Amino acid sequence: MAELAVDLTYGTALMEAADEVGKQQEILDEGQQIVEILNAEPDLKAFIDFPAISADEKKQVLSEIFEGKICQELMNFMFVLIDKRRAGRFERIIKVYKDLLEREEGVSYGVVYSVEKLSEDRLAELEEQTSRLLQMKVKLENEIDPKLIAGVKILVEGKIIDASYRKRFDKMASQLKIS
Repeated sequence: MAELAVDLTYGTALMEAADEVGKQQEILDEGQQIVEILNAEPDLKAFIDFPAISADEKKQVLSEIFEGKICQELMNFMFVLIDKRRAGRFERIIKVYKDLLEREEGVSYGVVYSVEKLSEDRLAELEEQTSRLLQMKVKLENEIDPKLIAGVKILVEGKIIDASYRKRFDKMASQLKIS
């Protein structure tokens, strides 16, 4: 729980800094690129996370790699994370930053449950339909639920849109019991 507070604290600080200089999207894009690089280069990630290596040495290496390729504000932020021994949380902090930025832009998050993984096109179509229905911008994450039989169930901000066959069967069963 404390780790989530750390991510939120640093993500919020990055958001405030980005707002001040008007580089919200640039910092998000560059932060996500750095996350991709760190995931593709486990040795670099291990180097940054290794506690026995001095902060100055880590900063020097990051400067050699990223100087001139990312904005100075993001570079400074990474240096702060190194100084505070929080560099290993960079990926999670960027995720929090992205969530904060999207929330500021009015995006709501939800989950679409389906029997099997949905294609990107189908997921985008459901996001568009759900956005229109709820009159808010919605981003959906797909999760598998084999109990649905067929169809989908969408959960956004406590609202449920149940277009599953399971619900239809349950409704028919309850109607048969009443009759």
